[in-house]
Amino acid sequence: MSTPKDEPATAAAATTAAPAVTAAPVAPAPTPAAIPAPADVAAAPSDAKKTASGLATKVIQKGTGTENPVLEDRVSVHYTGWTTDGKMFDSSVQRGEPASFGVTGVIKGWTEGLQLMVVGEKRRFWIPAALAYGESPRAGAPAGMLVFDVELLQIQSAPKAPADVAAAPKTATKTASGLAYRVLTKGTGKKKPTATSNVTVHYSGWTTDGKMFDSSVARGAPTSFRLDQVIKGWTEGVQLMVEGEKVRFWIPGSLAYGDKPARPGSPSGTLVFDVELLQIRDLPASPH
Repeated sequence: MSTPKDEPATAAAATTAAPAVTAAPVAPAPTPAAIPAPADVAAAPSDAKKTASGLATKVIQKGTGTENPVLEDRVSVHYTGWTTDGKMFDSSVQRGEPASFGVTGVIKGWTEGLQLMVVGEKRRFWIPAALAYGESPRAGAPAGMLVFDVELLQIQSAPKAPADVAAAPKTATKTASGLAYRVLTKGTGKKKPTATSNVTVHYSGWTTDGKMFDSSVARGAPTSFRLDQVIKGWTEGVQLMVEGEKVRFWIPGSLAYGDKPARPGSPSGTLVFDVELLQIRDLPASPH
């Protein structure tokens, strides 16, 4: 599971105004005490629910939400993890800062377990090694079965497929290349990027059956690139935009990855993107 790491704490040496006096060193801040392991850390109790994969869970605090996260969502959680001998190896609670990540961006046991939860719920996971880091994990990762107390604080839902994802509506504008687009939100900028501009955008992409295959919104971070280094439909379409504008594009396979993409994992056929242009950063002219 990917979690933020603490930055090493640094203590500045204290000084006094009198040059002849040597200041006493500042005592380092005490390390927070480990959070005690639960009494049932060694094995899941009989009232825990076990899934087909081998994951065992038990609700230890009921939630207030009504929806479960899905694979495309991001979540914010507080958690503490122990090995089955009761040794704590990680804790956002101890650090005092929640962790945020995509539901699929963590170990398999977390991906499965999070989808069982609602906001406000606290649940204990007993995650077998096969759904965690394994019996012989990479250096520094805990081995074997792991136990986590997880509190789901927030769900950041992935963008849903638009109602017109299957085909461009009659109100969409179509270019000579076959690209179709519709302005969703008018922009505040005046200039448009060129093919060599660097741009920063937020976007989500779907196949025409409504399946989302990529989203900077779901990841929680915009993306930047040079316009002539992306698919042809993006190179053409983003040049029609101004900063602050949000546009929906229907990009035929010939301007995307093709109907039979050569690159494994690339989506095929017509693709639909909602793109918000956040910033244009034109490159300086090359000296002669």
